[in-house]
Amino acid sequence: MEEVPLEAQRSQVPAAEAGAGSETRITIDSPDAMQELGRRIAALLRPGDLVLLTGELGAGKTTLTRGLGEGLGVRGAVTSPTFVIARVHPSLTGGPALVHVDAYRLGGGLDEMEDLDLDVSLPESVVVVEWGDGKVEELSDDRLHVVIARAVGHEEVLDDVREVAVRGVGARWGAGAGLGALAGALSE
Repeated sequence: MEEVPLEAQRSQVPAAEAGAGSETRITIDSPDAMQELGRRIAALLRPGDLVLLTGELGAGKTTLTRGLGEGLGVRGAVTSPTFVIARVHPSLTGGPALVHVDAYRLGGGLDEMEDLDLDVSLPESVVVVEWGDGKVEELSDDRLHVVIARAVGHEEVLDDVREVAVRGVGARWGAGAGLGALAGALSE
């Protein structure tokens, strides 16, 4: 499996988004830390939020989503929805449901995903789309884009290390959105 540096993965996002909202970068050193990052991000989420996850196979997208589910207090084990395309995890706490989508096997854009009714689910849910780049951005002008890359270096030492860029796009994720506090929260 070829490793793609974080900068190369970030370049996959349209240039028009590059300066929008706010961004923070975090080094994650274990699956547990990735799950904790998901819990921390969940504390910032509210109904109507769209989260796009980008990263190679095995980067930690589902592990991060598992943490999001824990942080949102949803029902059911959060596992990869690769073969079912989407799973809905209702809230156990009265908060938003988590709609977890894996668009890996879907080649087209939003038209191909129309049958999933994500536009209907979005207002009252948090929608997380793995492999959603170029497919679901039209759902919302405001979205959180998380890019996960394996750290490049001595592979035996850095196997679990990931570089994570969390970028807010649109007015919802402006300077006051709290993304800058994510890195500090993980080191506490």
